[in-house]
Amino acid sequence: MTVELEFEEKIAWIFLKDSEMNLLSMKLLREIYDVLLKADERANAMIISTRTKNFCAGADVKELKSLSFEEAIKWFEKYLDVVRFLRSVGKPTIAAVRGYCVAGGNEIAMACDFVIASKNAKFGQPEVRVGSTAMGLGVQLLPLIVGERRARELLLTGKILSAEEAYRMGLVNRVVEDGELEKSAKEIAMDVIENCSPQAFRVIKSGLNFWTELSMINYEIARDLTSLVWLSNEFRERCEEFLSKKKFKPRDFFGINR
Repeated sequence: MTVELEFEEKIAWIFLKDSEMNLLSMKLLREIYDVLLKADERANAMIISTRTKNFCAGADVKELKSLSFEEAIKWFEKYLDVVRFLRSVGKPTIAAVRGYCVAGGNEIAMACDFVIASKNAKFGQPEVRVGSTAMGLGVQLLPLIVGERRARELLLTGKILSAEEAYRMGLVNRVVEDGELEKSAKEIAMDVIENCSPQAFRVIKSGLNFWTELSMINYEIARDLTSLVWLSNEFRERCEEFLSKKKFKPRDFFGINR
């Protein structure tokens, strides 16, 4: 298994350990979702972290560029299973982040109720650089968290933030020393478990989701458009350049009349 599940008191610890970057493949997404379902059966809170140096650096572009349209739809749907679960489950979900937490990794963190970051953590949505869309949650939710202007800068430039920058923008709840990461995440989980009404927590979380879900009504369109983008020559060429560590080939930007 590339996802490890441990139970401590009433907390489920979910550790990603697929690879150094924990790139999201269909296999890893299935395992994450299956582990979340198992955690939900026994735990009152869930903490997602990593056994490697990095939380998650997003989708495995090597896999994405090989998918057919139908396979891309299935990949995107499995990814949505994960973020929808984290957003909708009536229990506290916490991302304990160290290292890179970008693209799909940042979207998974945003889907959680709380984000605790190690000082070495890095956040962002760099999909635009490799030719993808960030429409798995980034385009929809990031403007609601950090504001439209900041979201435009992050999404349209692919800028990567330090943990402190992410904290100042409101993307992160706390920044701690790396050795304190799991301890701080557990403190938040136990505070909610021991001091909050489960019913009230669930209703408040649903209420918060009510207005943020307005930005999610285009899930199916986002899925289909992104799948089409993954089929394009431009995306596949940029993936090859990215994987071979070549300088990206500049392309013209097209306007309304051109």
